[in-house]
Amino acid sequence: MVSATAGATATRAREASPEKGGGYVLKAAAAEDVGGARAVMLDTVYHDLRSGYVPRWHADIIDLEGAYLRPGRCTLLVVRYGDEVVATGAVRDRGPQSPPNPRWIADRFPSGSTAQLCRIYVRPEHRRHGLARRLVRELAAFAAGVGGYTSLYLHTDPAVPGAEPFWRSMAREVCDERTLPGGGQGIIHFELPLPLPPAGAASAASPGA
Repeated sequence: MVSATAGATATRAREASPEKGGGYVLKAAAAEDVGGARAVMLDTVYHDLRSGYVPRWHADIIDLEGAYLRPGRCTLLVVRYGDEVVATGAVRDRGPQSPPNPRWIADRFPSGSTAQLCRIYVRPEHRRHGLARRLVRELAAFAAGVGGYTSLYLHTDPAVPGAEPFWRSMAREVCDERTLPGGGQGIIHFELPLPLPPAGAASAASPGA
């Protein structure tokens, strides 16, 4: 089984390229990264998303270990700059639920076979260094390598500055809820291409391993 901490980034932290701002290290989260990752996430939901902490939406933030570090087909990545966690990104093995999402979205992206990208957050002072894009690439590679996933899904709130154009540059729109009667939740659902798994990944991460 490919573990969340061992399989996400080929077991090595990787430094960002100098032209994108040296000193950034992307790595699979370990216990010592959890507090910093949680701080990035909570600051984002309070200041960028402006929802505050809502248990039914954000319970995973409180239990990052149970949500991402322990399950073998989930992962949490962090980007460190010196001693500080400045960006996060995760894969969960749970598709969108209905309600609140449209029934056909939940049917198209069922839990178990859907890798959902989530918590891709970068602190404001560290944006525009390509960190979010690198996190997406590494998370997609993890989903492909761990085995058993057939879809790569995410949703975003277009009210967050920069979120919609960023995801439109990388992913394909599946449903813009703003076009639904009543405007739905106002979010946009996207699908990303699932990379081909690396050679030998299927045997290393067989279902039930």
